[in-house]
Formats: sequence, structure tokens, C-alpha cells
Amino acid sequence: MVGLTIYRGLTEISGPLIDMYMQRRLNNGKEDPDRIAERRGIPSRKRPEGPLAWVHAASVGEAQSALSLISKMLRTRIDLHILITTGTVTSAKLLEERLPQRSFHQFVPVDRTRWVQRFLDHWEPNMAVWIESEFWPNLITQTKARNIPTVLANGRISRKSAANWRLLPGFIGDIVSAFRLCLAQTDEEAERFRALGANPVKCVGNLKFSAAALPVDSTDLKTLKKQVGERPLWLAASTHPSDEAIVAKTHDLLKKSFPGLLTIIVPRHPSRGQQIEKEFATKGLRTSRRGAGGNITLADDIYIADTLGELGLFYRLSNIAFIGGSMGQHGGHNPLEAAQLDCAIIHGPDMANFATVAQQLAKAHARTEIRDAATLAKSIAQFLEDGVHRQDAAAAASKVAESNTAVVDAVIEELKPFLDALPSGSSDARA
Repeated sequence: MVGLTIYRGLTEISGPLIDMYMQRRLNNGKEDPDRIAERRGIPSRKRPEGPLAWVHAASVGEAQSALSLISKMLRTRIDLHILITTGTVTSAKLLEERLPQRSFHQFVPVDRTRWVQRFLDHWEPNMAVWIESEFWPNLITQTKARNIPTVLANGRISRKSAANWRLLPGFIGDIVSAFRLCLAQTDEEAERFRALGANPVKCVGNLKFSAAALPVDSTDLKTLKKQVGERPLWLAASTHPSDEAIVAKTHDLLKKSFPGLLTIIVPRHPSRGQQIEKEFATKGLRTSRRGAGGNITLADDIYIADTLGELGLFYRLSNIAFIGGSMGQHGGHNPLEAAQLDCAIIHGPDMANFATVAQQLAKAHARTEIRDAATLAKSIAQFLEDGVHRQDAAAAASKVAESNTAVVDAVIEELKPFLDALPSGSSDARA
């Protein structure tokens, strides 16, 4: 408890610094100015009557995983409402479009005790489910102090993170032991959670396998297909700056062999679109930017899709997808989103965030691993030249995704005792 006491004290005396940090995030567009009070635990709506489950998902990836779970929870208890919290503007916008009835979003409060208590005082959740690995000490331990049953679902912890946490055994032990059940993504991660003090711990698989296919606006897809025509194209999805340098080189390597080649980039952070456009211009590449209202034209080398929530559109437009964040430092992004939408998958050597998924794809010959622009260009060329090869790779990836869709059912089975224990309420209570 000593570590937690020190942490709580630091978060309280650091109030002015936290305020400055939040103002900087607001100025940079990383906070919603109309809902900034939610970050201080001040609600923007009333609590619905009846049982309320609280699901916390850090950002877009976790929120995407949580959607299928939320739908199942709501079907299991027709009198239930669900509050989902996240900490990013992008995840809030995604959830605004995709949350089912009887569920709603609030921004998670910053981890200061008084703001956390204000949040819990208002919402009084009857149970809580945390997705993956964002451990806010005050929020978790204050929830436990109120005897609110809390479960960690799809728990993820890397070898490096576990080693770092072991330097503070009492601190992390107090946090993970607050979960009445820990559901880890893999057996290896389950062992790490046990070693840190979580109990009981089970492994039922990766919830990301059960996520629904990314949505699409059929009118937009039809429009873009018309703009592309018969041009050869490929997609670089969820890119970071290091990826984009490789993408530019890859385009140059391919364009002589594939006249009219179109490269599409969907940056991980859409706000970087203008910056990417400027950088590509210095390399002599002609671009059009969706965030600025640009269409795909014959003059374009690169189409920058710097909009939110449209990755499903571009996976459907292109049937060759390079998964960004996989060249080092970022741990890769979710390849199953591409696998669900008939894409041949290419990624770099760093898929640490999706190690089990990457292993399954490799075993099924459903992905190509590259190491630089030259090997990326070679892989794309093979898919562009050989449609059967591309279709085989995409079909194999699709089977990997389909074979694991029941994970959400396994998670629900583990949550059922907690859901059954919730108080009764009216099934038609207003959200």
C-alpha cells in the first residue's frame, strides 16, 4: 500500500501540472472542448435507472474489441445499460457511430482521487470490465474499495512490461489483485499476470478475433471504385512516420513496373494528414488528401485517407494491405481487420502487440513478413502480378479470423456469474 499512497499523494499535489497538460492536449486537438469536464469526473448525462455495467477501453483498438462484448452483454441482460469510457477523441467518435442501444460513452476521468470519486459517485456502476492493459491505480483501487466487482478482459502484458512492473511488486500487486477475475489473451500473458499477483487468471483467447468487420459506407465505396478504375493499387494501413518513409520508397520502386500505380495511406493518427502531404511533396510524389475533400485523380501517386473511422472502406477498396506500426517500436496493429475483408496481408517484423495472431497467420501461410522497402515492393509486386496467389493468401487469412470468432462467447461465459448477480431493473429504462 505504500506505493499506492505515494502515487495518490503525487497525483493530488500535481494538480496544476495536470491542468497544464490537459490544456496542452486541448490545444493540440487531443481533447474534446465540449466534454473536457468529463476528464475531471463531471458527467455530461444522467445515470440510467437499473443495473449499469462499466466497460473501460483505452483507445480505438480496445474500443473496437469491446463492441462485440458490449453487444453480447446487452443481449444477456435485457435490463442492462452499459457505460463505456475511453481516453481519446478518436475512440469517442468511433463509439458514437457504432454503440448499440442501451450503451453510451463518457471520457475516463484523469487518475486523480477526487475526480475518480466524483465519477464513481455519479455512475455507481454495478460491475466493471477493463479491456487489455491500461492500469490506472486510483481508478482501479477506488472501484475495489466500493466493492464493485471488476474483471480484466482480454488482458495483455508484454514480457518487458511485466519485468518493469516486477520492480514495484507491492504497487502492481495491489492493482492486479483488485480484479476478481483476469482473462488473459495468451497462456504466456496469463502466467505473467499470476506472477504479478492476479488471481484467478484464465486464458480464453483474444477478444479481437471476435470483433465485427469494420463498417463501410457503400456509396463512398462505389464512388472510390469509380475514381480508381483499373489502376493497380495497394494500401498501407494505420501508418506511423517510420512506415511512411518506407511507403514512399516502395512506391518509387514499383511505379516503373506498374504504370498508374496508386498507393493509399491511412495514417494511424488522421491529424497528421497535412504533415504527410507536405513530406511526400518534398519527395516529388503527387498526393490528394481525403481530409481536405480531395478525390482520387489520375495525377495522384498517393491518396492520403486522413479521416476517422473509414479503414473498413479502404480495406474493401484495396485487396493488398500492409499493416503499419510493424517495422519496430510500435508492436504492429490488428491484422484481423484486414483478414476479415479479403486482403492479402503484409507486415514487418514487429507484431509484438498481436504476436499470437501473427503466429497463427504465419502457420496458415496467410501473411508475408517484410523487413524494408525492397522486400515490401517485392511482395506487393507478386500479389499484383498473380491474382490467384493474392486470393489464396487472403482466403487463408480469412479462415484464421473466422476460426476464432467464438472468443467473445467464451468471455461472456466467464462474465455470466457477474451479470447474473446484478440487481434487477426495467428493460425499457432510458439510456
